[in-house]
Amino acid sequence: MLVKTYASALHGIHATTVTVEVDISPGINFFMVGLPDSAVKESQRRIESALKVNGLEITKKRTVINLAPADIRKEGSAYDLPLAIAILAASGTLPLDKLAQYIMMGELSLDGNLERIKGALPMAINARDEGFRGIILPKQNAKEAGVISGLEVYGMENIRQVVTFLRDQYHVKPVRVDLKKIFHQQTNHFGLDFSEVKGQSRVKRALEIAAAGSHNLLMIGPPGAGKTMLARRLPTILPPLSLNEALATTMIHSVAGKLDRKEPLIIRRPFRDPHHTISDTALVGGGSYPQPGEISLAHNGVLYMDELPEFRRNVLEVLRQPMEGRMMTISRAKFSIEYPASFMLVASMNPCPCGYYNHPDRECECPPGAVKKYLSRISGPLLDRIDIQIEVMPVPFTKLSEQQPAESSKTIRDRVLSASIIQQQRFKENPDIYCNAQIPPKLLHQICQPDNTGISLLKNAMEKLDLSARAYDRILKVARTIADLDSSAPVRSYHLAEAINYRNLDREGWGG
Repeated sequence: MLVKTYASALHGIHATTVTVEVDISPGINFFMVGLPDSAVKESQRRIESALKVNGLEITKKRTVINLAPADIRKEGSAYDLPLAIAILAASGTLPLDKLAQYIMMGELSLDGNLERIKGALPMAINARDEGFRGIILPKQNAKEAGVISGLEVYGMENIRQVVTFLRDQYHVKPVRVDLKKIFHQQTNHFGLDFSEVKGQSRVKRALEIAAAGSHNLLMIGPPGAGKTMLARRLPTILPPLSLNEALATTMIHSVAGKLDRKEPLIIRRPFRDPHHTISDTALVGGGSYPQPGEISLAHNGVLYMDELPEFRRNVLEVLRQPMEGRMMTISRAKFSIEYPASFMLVASMNPCPCGYYNHPDRECECPPGAVKKYLSRISGPLLDRIDIQIEVMPVPFTKLSEQQPAESSKTIRDRVLSASIIQQQRFKENPDIYCNAQIPPKLLHQICQPDNTGISLLKNAMEKLDLSARAYDRILKVARTIADLDSSAPVRSYHLAEAINYRNLDREGWGG
């Protein structure tokens, strides 16, 4: 008897419907075809044990299983459930009328319980887009898939519940997730605040500009100046995620298996801070079974790289392409996968190996040439892609001992939100552009055109600092964001002057 059930295969962050065809006929042996990996092939033993423990043992006959389309590799143990249900139906144990209405995915333990799987959200989106009535998943994944409207999501604890549900003997309500409630409860809850930061007004201003326009930022200063403390407070002033951004971000974390079980939807911008010993594969993604890397997990959020020169050179250089294209392509001999990578790079570093070059009170102990050699660990092309380069100096005692709290994150965030709304209106005819940092060259001079005084100022800066064409573009984009924070339609000369002032490493005096 030939029976079909339906499952999903992940390809990057997208899912493809897989038809599970099972034919049981007189004879012996068990055959599985359709590019299954080892974990899928091993499902036979898990299925046999799960069915036996739950009193659903099947007759030993010749069983042929095909996973179509056969040219897409099927990976992981999540195919246990659709395979088991198809085998039961082909054996005559289950009715066939409901099988075509649902996508089913779930890993079976030996006692028949359903274990958590990766990628439930893209699977649910695929099920809705393909016109399925619903999706049957492990209970641990139900809320994750339940954020998708227009689809019945059923979370099951074990295979017995699935069997009785398909027999119409078990009635359960589909899982519904109130997205408005989730956004309201969690969007503005942070454990950190800029009011705790004493002094550093210039650096906080740079962080505000970076947050408003999603600009890359580098902080350079001695140990203990507050670089990491400031960076960790950046998410508290970023604009909230839209629903589409939240879904896109959650899909990546779902595929990577890094979604918090208590939060079915990521509604705060990610903040990823990999250690400097990270490999290039872990940063960009890939591996034998390709998975998203840190830059994709930081999609729509912040990738923070502390002690930037300590990262290996090959690791830093792989950042260059996704910083421009905002997409990471992982190519293999037979396929390629794309992961979104629209992130804001925030980095910090010491100015030299000892950390005290340009320090107001302590002398640098590095030998001649050491500062230049240390800074050269960051290539010119990568440095060019960092819009804002700001020096962080130690806070004097008079500032540290002040009792009056500094400006709060909420106050700063309100200004950032106002600038963000201006950008949304500006780019409403360009759905692929969300912020000033993404302005393409063809729109740059239309949106960021300065007045004659500003052009003269920019010309002098280009000649004196020997800036590249990319640095020229970055200065214009930062100036546009400063103008938006100032609620100014044109880009004024003083907006450009402030933007030029954030190119610290382009000036004389750095590197000896």
